[in-house]
Amino acid sequence: MIDLIKALADPCRLRLVGALLRAELTVQELTQILGMGQSRISRHLKILTEAGVLSVKRQGTWSYYRAGEENAFFCAIRPEFERELEKLPERNDDLAAVALALEARRRRSLEFFDRHAAQWDVLSRTLLPVPHYLDRLLGLIPPVDTLLEIGVGTGALLPELCLRAAKVIGVDHSPAMLEEARRRISSDGNHNAELRLGEMTHLPLADGGAGCVIANMVLHHAADPLTVLGEIHRVLKPGGALVLADLARHEREWAREQLADQWLGFDEDELKGWIAGAGFGSVEIERVGAGVGQEAVLLVKAIKAGIRKPGARD
Repeated sequence: MIDLIKALADPCRLRLVGALLRAELTVQELTQILGMGQSRISRHLKILTEAGVLSVKRQGTWSYYRAGEENAFFCAIRPEFERELEKLPERNDDLAAVALALEARRRRSLEFFDRHAAQWDVLSRTLLPVPHYLDRLLGLIPPVDTLLEIGVGTGALLPELCLRAAKVIGVDHSPAMLEEARRRISSDGNHNAELRLGEMTHLPLADGGAGCVIANMVLHHAADPLTVLGEIHRVLKPGGALVLADLARHEREWAREQLADQWLGFDEDELKGWIAGAGFGSVEIERVGAGVGQEAVLLVKAIKAGIRKPGARD
């Protein structure tokens, strides 16, 4: 308790914790948000991490900081602590700066995919090979009326998805990607597919509008994965399923620049904790092992907690 109180007894460290309660951020992003030098920010982060207030996740040469759960006393006082943070004079400016940092991540991703849409399928397969997993992923999809795919990309999965649901909605934030997907469904005659422009963090779908959401190799491109998972939970019906495939944790640092990856894959326990924290009542994860020169893949099926009326369809 004494170590915690000492760690928090500094205006700069209070602002740092306040920012990291909203998102996972790098040292570079935090220097911009607080308008301070890197050495000063790093020193304060070290104090907070040693006290168990923050935790750090290292991915390649980047380190992401977030509010931790190692200090039991901090966890106990956290609700009241967060309310008091709103009284800091810099609070509104700090929150606005956090939003700008996340927007900068999103903008870099959008510009990349608009630029490489036509070559994306070949580019992704060539630069970062993965084992064959699509048959197993598709096998996780339950029978539903409405299926939503986020990060639809060039629409490579749409023909298969259209065989599994009466209505398929594909969402992507890149107009160029959607144009490629539109060409695909037009040539394949998938008349039950509808494409919509939208962000993963603000899906263009009403609450409970889908019986299943599929996210294939999408989450590692998200600026804020926790917000994305919460938004998926919102658009699912009670009892609806999240079906997800993504990269297991790896160390190919170049993927940030060459493939616009925000995250170098995910640890199984971390991903399971995030999904459960978003409100899903059942989470199952299967690891598809990697061959030579490949990266392993995590397959996830999670069910939104809730009770459906007897006989109701998705």
